[in-house]
Amino acid sequence: MDTADSGTTTHVVIRPATPADGHAVYVLDHRCWSPVSEVSERPDPPQSDSTAFHDERHRPEHMLVAMRESELLGWVRVLPPTPLPSNAHIRSIQGLQVAPEARGLGLGRALLHAAIAKARHEGAQRVTLRVLGGNTVARALYETAGFTVTGVQPREFLVAGRYEDDVLMGFEL
Repeated sequence: MDTADSGTTTHVVIRPATPADGHAVYVLDHRCWSPVSEVSERPDPPQSDSTAFHDERHRPEHMLVAMRESELLGWVRVLPPTPLPSNAHIRSIQGLQVAPEARGLGLGRALLHAAIAKARHEGAQRVTLRVLGGNTVARALYETAGFTVTGVQPREFLVAGRYEDDVLMGFEL
């Protein structure tokens, strides 16, 4: 992917994450935290050993990262929603972040399409995600990619003093 950056063209590569990306993912997650898009508390400030790959279910192989040379500009996590064989045909997008300085360049769309391609390559038949009702930018991105609303959990989260709907979306592969 090529992006315009201050009048120059810069090549951005979307690739599978590695364990070495964990700290940069954590730093970006901390930088991008917003009550518009997050239901959890803001993560602790990054320490030298901070990593986004912090549990058995969330591993590097579930993520794709967008890199410009050695700079992490974004990431997307796509994985089976549960370890159950009964829904092994589903992939769930569980996070997508783009650095503030890289927004508006099509990077979110490129990461989303890469996640869909990864799901398809893994044999999935459907991709699902959850998004806060008030996150209109993310909802528009998902809708333009072909995701449709499959359900709404009204007032599911209390974020920054406001109740937010949990919007469930899906995409058939």
